[in-house]
Amino acid sequence: MSADPLPALDQIDAAVLQQVLDGRWADIRSQVRETLRDPIFRPDMGLSMPDHRAIVSKQLAALAQTDGPKLLFPKDSGGLDEVGAAITSFETQAHADLSLLVKSGVQWGLFGGAVRHLGTKHHHDRYLADIMTVALPGCFAMTETGHGSDVQSIRTTATYDRETQEFVINTPDSSARKDYIGNAACDGRLAVVFAQLISGDNEPGVHAFLVPIRTEGGEPVPGVSIEDDGLKAGLNGVDNGRLHFDQVRVPRDALLNRFGDVAADGSYSSPIDSVNKRFFTMLGTLVQGRISISGAAISASKSALTIAVRYGDRRRQFSPPESDTEIPVLDYLAHQRKLLPALATTYALTFAQAELVAELHEAQSAATGDEARRKLETFAAALKATSTWHTSQTIQACREACGGAGYLAENQLAGLKADTDVFTTFEGDNTVLLQLVAKTLLTGYHAEFGELDTLATVRFVAEQVADIVIERIGARGIVRRVLDVLPGTGDDETNLLNRETQLALFAWREKHIIEGVARRMKKGFEADCDLFEVFNDAQDHLLLAARAHIDARILDSFTDAVDATTDPGVQAVLERVCDLHALATIERERAWFMEHNRLTATQSKVVTSTVNELCQQLRPYARLLVDAFAIPEELVVAPIAN
Repeated sequence: MSADPLPALDQIDAAVLQQVLDGRWADIRSQVRETLRDPIFRPDMGLSMPDHRAIVSKQLAALAQTDGPKLLFPKDSGGLDEVGAAITSFETQAHADLSLLVKSGVQWGLFGGAVRHLGTKHHHDRYLADIMTVALPGCFAMTETGHGSDVQSIRTTATYDRETQEFVINTPDSSARKDYIGNAACDGRLAVVFAQLISGDNEPGVHAFLVPIRTEGGEPVPGVSIEDDGLKAGLNGVDNGRLHFDQVRVPRDALLNRFGDVAADGSYSSPIDSVNKRFFTMLGTLVQGRISISGAAISASKSALTIAVRYGDRRRQFSPPESDTEIPVLDYLAHQRKLLPALATTYALTFAQAELVAELHEAQSAATGDEARRKLETFAAALKATSTWHTSQTIQACREACGGAGYLAENQLAGLKADTDVFTTFEGDNTVLLQLVAKTLLTGYHAEFGELDTLATVRFVAEQVADIVIERIGARGIVRRVLDVLPGTGDDETNLLNRETQLALFAWREKHIIEGVARRMKKGFEADCDLFEVFNDAQDHLLLAARAHIDARILDSFTDAVDATTDPGVQAVLERVCDLHALATIERERAWFMEHNRLTATQSKVVTSTVNELCQQLRPYARLLVDAFAIPEELVVAPIAN
């Protein structure tokens, strides 16, 4: 960190700061903000579940009249085919009712996305136009009561009847029912149902089928049983339900057959021979849902921080000795400690998310190989887990920072907390996602996707890990520090506030942890230990490796964003915010750094004192930093924020 003082508040161009945060698709953010200013989107915290569902359905219809839904779909179906813009739109929409966000995500992202990416031209021509306008409301029926994360083991079946050229969709027992399905309880008429395909003696694994669940009049289709999941902790504007299929027949062309098809005679064909690779390819096409949830979670953090910082800026409590004037609670270091490191990390996640969205956009705009797709999926899994956990922690901190006022429904924080809690487990349970990230880091990118599911394939050369890390940060010219970084050879504070040192510490931690877990598992394999036990005993280490990897990636993204900022005042503030994020992360992990001789006891104390100093330096800029999120005032209805 530079010893120079920050520019005066009135010398910082707030519009430029907003522009930096808005990023590549700033015009899309502006359009969505303007849409959300319509009174129909004004938050209402006092609705009953039926009323909440009704208003969300009306809001969804209103969104269908904009260009937003078209961004996700191909031009030859009436869409605009701009996936990066679509996810940016979705992120910005998250400042409104999160039930609307989830319902729209089900309709256009999951249901529509499955038809687009897993179907072929026949399905596109028949369904996509009506999906965009919500003339055809739909569901995405993957999760079962007995199988959530382990999709390959779902038990719903789709058995081909060669005589009638139909698939028979069946739920064998209650644990195989489709559960927690958005749009199922009230509105959905057609569902994308994931089931085990059976054609004669051939069982080529999980495929997706279009199955009607309601008539146009709203009655369940014969053979389909629909149950309402009922009141939830949050998101009660979404009609989640359960689906049970009793020998429901659908035509042969109901199979979404981009990656696997059944001919009239029952013969199966696929451009991908491996069952496992085919399965992971199908799921990989839906990665945009995971990326969208990551962005929505970050937006929810921004909403909570906007409310809490505004309140802390004006809420006064206690007077200094010999004074009758109470001071704003945000002037207290303890209050700054609750909010400002979380604000800094929210900035860091914003820039990492922007990088991830750009990578997805480029991947869908041009043909990419297996390795590039796997890198994208790994980044998406790691960032989704990190951002959603961060959101849960940040909203709780904001609630506490607002005291009893934060517990009132009218002040929005309680609703944000309830609505985002499930983000940590849908679109992939966070713990499972981080295990997948760690496996990928250990195994590299295999020709067969299915190898990631087989513990016996976790074979590697530990030295490759160093190559991967050094390749990623080599362009920064800090390879020497990564290989031998130990702050403490000079002035403690100068070293720790040097960006090169921060990057090197994060990269060294990532490299060391991955190599450590690699050696640990390799030792177990060589000793012919039970493969499951080897993996299970190392789960804590695997999760730590994944966290270290994404921590390093996030700091890289923030550093790139700071370097790309040309306005001197804005860059100076972002430099300081980046320092706070980096040092707060090091403080969180300082026990590990000390255990591995990367920090001395003295330096550990300096980390804490420096975080305190950074909080105090950034306190005058706190309102500027949250105002740069540019959340429409019509959506910030909390009395304590106004």
